Order: sequence, then structure tokens, then C-alpha cells
Amino acid sequence: MKHKGNLHEAKSTEGGEARLNPTEEASPPSAMDQERENKEKEIEALKKKLEEKEKEAKDYYDRLLRTAADFENFKKRAAREKEEWTKYANEDLMRAILPFVDNLERALNHAGKTEDNQSIEEGVRLTLQQLLQTLSRFGLSPVESIGKPFDPTVHEAMIAVETDEHEPNQVIEEFQKGYFLKDRLLRPATVSVSKARQEHDA
Repeated sequence: MKHKGNLHEAKSTEGGEARLNPTEEASPPSAMDQERENKEKEIEALKKKLEEKEKEAKDYYDRLLRTAADFENFKKRAAREKEEWTKYANEDLMRAILPFVDNLERALNHAGKTEDNQSIEEGVRLTLQQLLQTLSRFGLSPVESIGKPFDPTVHEAMIAVETDEHEPNQVIEEFQKGYFLKDRLLRPATVSVSKARQEHDA
């Protein structure tokens, strides 16, 4: 009986050696390892989102800079246009009044030829002087012509006169005055211009 007991014990021992102890098998990842893996994935996802948000923020910032630059350019352009409009707002008014100035000047020229109209001449002259003074406050000023070199930017030549009395290309007569509105030419002066006398064959 003792021998049999030993045999059974040996088999039991052999059986124990043949099977792995469940506690000795490969254990699954611990909860701590799983949590660490989840955290790493979460961090990677957060990094990716952060990169995307940084890109979006940069895009928004660039767009903001462009919008600010566009708005600044718009303000400057609007200020320039407003300044120009204010500066030349009276242009149409001046253009409409000029014919009256012309008529007064013609009346003066006509009245000056008759002694009986001396009082009329004086009145018209005073009226013209007052009108021009008023217009000058709005920026109207005459184009200088008589005795000046001909300037095609402000003079319009009607005729060229051969003469020895004046240097060539000089304004010798003014048919109609030209005017500036501030620094802009409102209309050119119409003039006659001198030119060198040419020798003609007998």
C-alpha cells in the first residue's frame, strides 16, 4: 500500500510538472499599462488637435492682418477722395460764373472807347473787381499770359503773328483769360503767339 501511495504521489507530481500553473501563464496587461496607453493616445490626439488649432489661428491672424491693411487703405483712399471733393467742390460754380466775367470784361472794353460812358465803365469795372475778389476766395486765379512764354499746358494758341517786337513763342495778345481753381486748370487762356518774321522773296 505504501508503494501505491508513492506511485500516486509520483503521478501527481508528474501531472503537476506537465501542467503550467495558471498563475505562471502570461498575464494580460495590467490596468495601469492600459491607462498609460490610453493617456498616450489621448495626448497624441490632443497634439494633433492643437496643431490644427494653431494652423487655424495662424490663418485667422493672417486674414485679420489683410483685413486691417485693406481697411487702412480704404480709410486713406476715402480721406483722399474727400479732400479732393472738398478742394474742387466749387468747380461747376466757377465754370458757370466765368461767362459773366467775360461779359463784364467785354463791356469794359467797349465802354472804354466812348467818353460818355465813363461812369458806366467805372461801375462795371468795380463790379468785375468785386466779383473776381469774391471768386478768388474760393480758389479762382487767372492764368498769366501777356508777355509770358507760350505754355501749351495753360495757353491755347489761336494765331501766330510774325513780329520783330517780341521774342518768338511769346504771348502777345489774350482773347480770353484762362483760370485756375486752386492748382487745377479750369480753362486755358486763348492767345496769339509771336513768331520770328520770315524774309519773303520780292
